[in-house]
Amino acid sequence: MFKKDINAGAKSKVKSSVQRGIRAKVIETYPDLEPHIDEILPKKSQLDLLKLPDRVSLYALDDKPLFFQHMDDPIIPHLKVVHQFPHCFPKVGIDRGAIRFVLSGATLMAPGLTSAGGQLPDKDAEFKEGDVVAVEAEGKSEACLIGQLRMGTEEIREKKKGVVMDQGHYLGDGLWKMELD
Repeated sequence: MFKKDINAGAKSKVKSSVQRGIRAKVIETYPDLEPHIDEILPKKSQLDLLKLPDRVSLYALDDKPLFFQHMDDPIIPHLKVVHQFPHCFPKVGIDRGAIRFVLSGATLMAPGLTSAGGQLPDKDAEFKEGDVVAVEAEGKSEACLIGQLRMGTEEIREKKKGVVMDQGHYLGDGLWKMELD
């Protein structure tokens, strides 16, 4: 989604009522983030909305990107937010062989998660199709990709092939490099 360098389009202020709705949506989507929401989105702060190519909306606070949303998809946190609060987001792990492909913008495929170095959650904590997850690389402590799953983890375990995540925000992509000031 953000393979090329991108330039922000129109920048507008978000109304306080809309900002409250965004806070509520973030807490609903990421319940573990609730204790930290005032640190991320202070109540009296002014949130900015930046229009990006491909109908993506970027929410920023003081020229610091926080969340983005593609049309009616769920609100997805910027990787800098994920790095700041890593324990608040659901995670899967990829093996060493998949790292270079993920960091070059390729789609995440099931073999990267089901091989020896990959990590999927236990059967009692399965993720469904459409859930937003952070992807951590084998041997690394920080997430390298965040996006929406295209198949559930149970299906990934059964099939062991196919596209798991085709769009996302990864380290070094256009959204990561974008300057907001």
